[in-house]
Amino acid sequence: MKTESNHPAPPEEQAIRHLRDSIIAGKHWYLALLEAVNMWQIPEEKVGKRKYNYFIGGDAFDWLLLAERLCRTVDEMLPEEEKHSLLFNGEPPLQIDTEEFKNLIGEQKYRQHLNYFYGVTMEEVLLQVVEDEVRKEQSLDYLTEESITNEAYKRIYDLTQAQMLKLFKQEKGHHRLNEMDMTTLREFMYWSFKYRLKTCDKARIASDTKKALTWFKEKTGKNTNGLY
Repeated sequence: MKTESNHPAPPEEQAIRHLRDSIIAGKHWYLALLEAVNMWQIPEEKVGKRKYNYFIGGDAFDWLLLAERLCRTVDEMLPEEEKHSLLFNGEPPLQIDTEEFKNLIGEQKYRQHLNYFYGVTMEEVLLQVVEDEVRKEQSLDYLTEESITNEAYKRIYDLTQAQMLKLFKQEKGHHRLNEMDMTTLREFMYWSFKYRLKTCDKARIASDTKKALTWFKEKTGKNTNGLY
């Protein structure tokens, strides 16, 4: 008589089961969530009509997007206010230091998370800061939002937004792409970050990065080591 072999569940199912079982056992849901993030392996998936891409450009880890996905599986077990603060404001229900955060999600995912923090989040901040500088320096009577954005791009990348988008689409094979969804926009931002690292001198890169980090800390009150 043949017996069926017991195959282990896929890592993503194990992660979800670990999250649920840990909460039931009394572990704080945020710590259990970070452990589940560590266990997760697939870079993207489609759940119903929703597509999740957790790794922008292959190596920038959007851990809060994965956190949202995991929270949906145990939604009825989570304090609504705490969950909302984490997913929408990046404010965790427990204050843990960087080392513990890194240990819980794993060293590799932590490095990839820093790629996302600096390459996507801070790049978006940098653009916003420079656009604000343009607005303050020039008369708004003669400026459109498009001209403000293009001036900011030229100051950061030495190219207009349209020129940057053209290069991005050529390199990534998005020739026919007219409108970009959120994932593609984040991919463009990460690509722009890496373009800046390749084409700008180190002093300018350091200055722009400091500018973005300073604004981020002043406006949000959050630390700038990538843990938020």
